[in-house]
Amino acid sequence: MVTDKLQKLRQYQKQMAQLEKELGRFNAKLLALPGKYGFKSMNAFIDALRAAAGSSGARPKSAAVSGGRKPRATITAETKQKLKAMVQDGKTGSQIAKSLNISLPSVQNIKKELGLVKKRG
Repeated sequence: MVTDKLQKLRQYQKQMAQLEKELGRFNAKLLALPGKYGFKSMNAFIDALRAAAGSSGARPKSAAVSGGRKPRATITAETKQKLKAMVQDGKTGSQIAKSLNISLPSVQNIKKELGLVKKRG
């Protein structure tokens, strides 16, 4: 039992040594990229890549929003007028929200603001 574990340990050590060699070769290839494309340093190469990608290294605004949520909608006077017309046409809140690409609570808040909601009680 102990000898089996020692054999497995040796196998894992061989695999690890092989992976370290592969990693070393890969790193050497990465380090050679700037020279291959005529750059004097890795930083100059990275700057050129960022410029080609049109990025300063900052994350795009859409990626900054976590959880797959949509960015916040801007509600304009035009949006409010469209909402008012849709309410008068008898559309439901969820239909309006989908059509105007805003949330259902936003629809409800705008309806309340425009006086299109009946008071309770």
